[in-house]
Amino acid sequence: MDLIEWNDFIKVELRVGKIIQAEVFEKARKPAYILHVDFGHDLGIKKSSAQITKHYQPDALIGKLVVAVVNFPKKQIGPIQSECLVTGFHDENGDVALCVPDLDVPLGTKLL
Repeated sequence: MDLIEWNDFIKVELRVGKIIQAEVFEKARKPAYILHVDFGHDLGIKKSSAQITKHYQPDALIGKLVVAVVNFPKKQIGPIQSECLVTGFHDENGDVALCVPDLDVPLGTKLL
């Protein structure tokens, strides 16, 4: 594990957002969803591709709070541009479980 400096960590904008739309990413090489995540007034709605199909169905994702990196440059993933990176952890089978706050917090709140 590489050690980082505090100044490296504070550059990463990890923010809370709410999934407002989720759809199957038909053109993805691996099973994925296209997520539309609302980060509140200042950051707005950002799109992301997420390979979370093993544990989640699109309808069940609506309204879920997630933690995402919002200051990466946009990344072209097939026909869409991903504007944020929704975070998660691999389970024992290698499938992704979302990283979520356990209480409601305002949209756009930065991880401390």
